[in-house]
Amino acid sequence: MQRKYIGLSFISFFIVVGLAACRVGRDYKRPALVLPDQFAGTAPSDSSIAGLEWKKFFTDTTLQGLISRALAGNYDLQLALKRIETADAYVKQAKVGWLPSVNLQASASTSIPSKNSLNGTSLNTFLGTSHIEDYSLGAGLSWEIDVWGKIRRQKEAALASYLQTYEGARAVQTGLVADIANSYYNLLMLDEQLKIAHRNVALSDTIVQMIRLQKTAGEVTELAVQQAVAQLQTAALLVPQLEQAQAIQENAIRILAGELPGGVARSTELNAVVLHDSLPTGIPAAMVSRRPDVRAAEMALVAANANAGVAQASMYPTLNITASGGVNAFKASQWFTLPASLFGTVAGGLTQPLFQHRQLKTQLEVAKIQREEAVISFRQLALNAIGDVSDALIKLDKLKTQQKIATDQVNTLLLATSQAQMLFRSGMANYLEVITAQGKSLQAGLTQADITRQQLSASVELYRSLGGGYQ
Repeated sequence: MQRKYIGLSFISFFIVVGLAACRVGRDYKRPALVLPDQFAGTAPSDSSIAGLEWKKFFTDTTLQGLISRALAGNYDLQLALKRIETADAYVKQAKVGWLPSVNLQASASTSIPSKNSLNGTSLNTFLGTSHIEDYSLGAGLSWEIDVWGKIRRQKEAALASYLQTYEGARAVQTGLVADIANSYYNLLMLDEQLKIAHRNVALSDTIVQMIRLQKTAGEVTELAVQQAVAQLQTAALLVPQLEQAQAIQENAIRILAGELPGGVARSTELNAVVLHDSLPTGIPAAMVSRRPDVRAAEMALVAANANAGVAQASMYPTLNITASGGVNAFKASQWFTLPASLFGTVAGGLTQPLFQHRQLKTQLEVAKIQREEAVISFRQLALNAIGDVSDALIKLDKLKTQQKIATDQVNTLLLATSQAQMLFRSGMANYLEVITAQGKSLQAGLTQADITRQQLSASVELYRSLGGGYQ
């Protein structure tokens, strides 16, 4: 008889193990992506600027300080970190899904039936009492055997969701670093343009004084003076406009850092910022595996794939093993009389949903659709990432040419303005030539500052689009 029970135990054990080996749902495999071997216009290279820490990519100490303050105080980043904590709590919950649930219960009750009832008469006749007492202290255990891998898939989904929030926080950080850098470079551009505006106001004032002297000498009319004054007013109007843009940009930087609006101290000029001579991009496949927002989309796909497995497993029978035991007595004095007051039960059961079949089937169908949606989103983000890198590379290439042309134009117009003034003094040029040369020089200087800012922003965008900034 003992051998028989041992044999049945072994058979039951192997049946449970065999059933536990049955897994539904498919394991995750990254969907095929159409990626180029290298980025257009670049040489194949394993190195990438995305591997640089942001402190090494941005060497300006003022900018480094602004980024550090933003990473410590930005509210979007703080919210992203809180989402990580929430996802981590769900992962911890999923990890204990394999374990049985245990409940402890203690109870004491007294029942007083009617004396005229059958129970009341029986109690008084046979036990000599008018009430029934019952005391119980027990523990109950319930364990769902993961026959179809549902619990494993739930754990897989929870872990993928955690990693999605983790990569999401990294994406917020890369975006924040890029936003601070672009805002800082925009502020330096406004500083440079304000300098150009002040310089042109001073130059315009000189021209106005010169033309007024010419008018006094009878060489020009009042119209010439009015044209010169209008040019002075045009340059002067730029000053409050640029000061306004400056203050708003400073406020934006402070708010990104989680601080109250205010000024931003800086000691660097736009032309003093050094552009990187070499900006290696690496290969597209490495970028897709590194860029946080693409990684977050892939983790969402992993979670969707696992949830499809959970939905499929929910359609199959659930195997539960339950057990309970403790002490029970109808008198308090006999509650802990052992072993007489001990009790225990063990049971196992299969539960197959019947009337919920349509509901569960719908959940499975929806889960599969959501998985396909996640595949599409992942592929779309990967494609967009390739496009972002390509756009940044094109900007860097074309802006380099634009910068050379803009620099030559500024030098040409500065010389033209100087020569126009000398020719005007000697009577070999009219006032319109002087005013025209000065106006073009002002616009060329503003354009050159903007192109320099665009170059810096394009390098920042390349760094971000390759996945740099979270280190």
